[in-house]
Amino acid sequence: MAAAAVSESWPELEQAEQQRRRELLLTGPALEKRVQAAGGRLPPRLFTLSLLHYLEVSGCGSLREPGPGLAQGLPQLQSLVLRRNALGPGLSPELGPLPALRVLDLSGNALEALPPGQGLGPAEPPGLPQLQSLNLSGNRLRELPADLPRCAPRLQTLNLTGNCLDSFPAELFRPGALPLLSELAAADNCLRLLSPDIAHLASLKTLDLSNNQLIEIPAELADCPRLKEINLRGNRLRDRRLEKMVGGCQTKSILDYLRAGGRGKGQGKGRAEADKEEGRRKRKERRKREGGEEEEVDEASRLLLRVLHVSENPAPLTVMVSPGVREVRPFIVGAVVRGMDLQAGNTLKRFLTSQTKLHEELCEKRTAATIATHDLRAVQGPLLYTTRPPQDLKIIPLGRKEVKAKDLVRQLQLEAEEHRKQKKRQTVSGLHRYLRLLDGKEQYPCLMDARGDVISFPPITNSEKTKIKKTTSDLFLEVTSATSLQICKDVMDALILKMAEINKYTSEDKEEGSTSDTEADATSGQPPDAETNASAEKDGAAPLVVEQVRVVDEEGHLKVVYPSKTDLDIAASHVTVIR
Repeated sequence: MAAAAVSESWPELEQAEQQRRRELLLTGPALEKRVQAAGGRLPPRLFTLSLLHYLEVSGCGSLREPGPGLAQGLPQLQSLVLRRNALGPGLSPELGPLPALRVLDLSGNALEALPPGQGLGPAEPPGLPQLQSLNLSGNRLRELPADLPRCAPRLQTLNLTGNCLDSFPAELFRPGALPLLSELAAADNCLRLLSPDIAHLASLKTLDLSNNQLIEIPAELADCPRLKEINLRGNRLRDRRLEKMVGGCQTKSILDYLRAGGRGKGQGKGRAEADKEEGRRKRKERRKREGGEEEEVDEASRLLLRVLHVSENPAPLTVMVSPGVREVRPFIVGAVVRGMDLQAGNTLKRFLTSQTKLHEELCEKRTAATIATHDLRAVQGPLLYTTRPPQDLKIIPLGRKEVKAKDLVRQLQLEAEEHRKQKKRQTVSGLHRYLRLLDGKEQYPCLMDARGDVISFPPITNSEKTKIKKTTSDLFLEVTSATSLQICKDVMDALILKMAEINKYTSEDKEEGSTSDTEADATSGQPPDAETNASAEKDGAAPLVVEQVRVVDEEGHLKVVYPSKTDLDIAASHVTVIR
């Protein structure tokens, strides 16, 4: 009877066992009740699925600890995602050893400390010997475990953003402790001191210590041989010169200043060089405003795109694909872009125009691929890419009332034919061409959100509910095709590059005192948000953040992730993609 009750309560586990699945996702309101009934733990049966490579349990406020048996039962686990639960104050029992684990996401929990026996795993031998990415952001950690480098010696990415840390353990920066660590994020903590031993992180490329309580930056930071990007904004630096530099200068200038003395100690060469560089920058900007000579593409004028990996994202968006689309429109890629500023002047109009141009050219009048852009705030994931009969599919098209897909297509066909007659053309218009892609289809493709609302009906339209407005700053992008996956990726690359260009020029226009375009305001119907606008001005040089979106089948197996390492491989001198 007990076994039958467990089977009935956790049908996902029975299905995963029968299908010998390697990926499993548990989330939603039903999970909350079952975990609460199990005493705030995961069911022991979960830890008998020894073939699992990917396990995610997220958004469960009742989950206080994983429960015993995880390490022993899941030896092949490569990715463990336990975000937005209630884990804490420690982990009992500790997670490891997990010999194959590469990605561990514990973000958005209530962890306060990870001491031996209640932490990530043993230090001798290493409990997480293959771990590459560790996300502990959004917890309440007051300190890091001193044995972290011994537990996870191959760590490459460490995200500690949004905790209560006031210092790093000395063991973290010992010579050879973490030889592969390339990204360290510890923004929004209470850090008061940065050890000079940070120079021992030989592979460090990106360091984010913004919004802490640092008063001094050690000159030894400049000795990190591979450091390319640092963020020290929002601290209380004694050196006012350095404080000004971290708010507006490039990493190289800051490191040169530190190397020459910095921290208020050096008044000679370092400061003189910084003054010269600032003078050169101002002269270049003045020449540019006056329409003078062309300047070389330097770092300050580059378009910056930062890719946020799924493992670094506390709440990544996922698209599940049903088998039915294979016969209709099988290919889809998605991406989330954060940090767009569409409020200034006619920026929104420029963005929509660029999308139309891509539809006309690269998408071959939508016959090769179709773009849809959504206000991320109105999109509730996970999403489902599926098919519905034309008479059953309902959508609120852009600028129209809710209608069945069958009636919408017929209405658009009549409009296209009337347009052809008015223009006295023998050939059909672009609108008519892509409508014919659905001729004879018994099922129409659509993208639905977690509420069951249709937010996109490719290649026809997307929904009024997720329409882009001037106040939109975070977007979900989708590209679908009946032709190939590669054309989806090519179009997405081009769209994101265009967005980066628009955002960069908008930022520059603001700096030059550009005023708002009243016609664009009227078109959008949305008044500019002063607070958002001020924030955009303050962080005008910040890169657009492109978050990876996973596309999976009904069993949770990965079909495609965008952008992958081979995507956004833009061969342009004015574009820098930070991964």
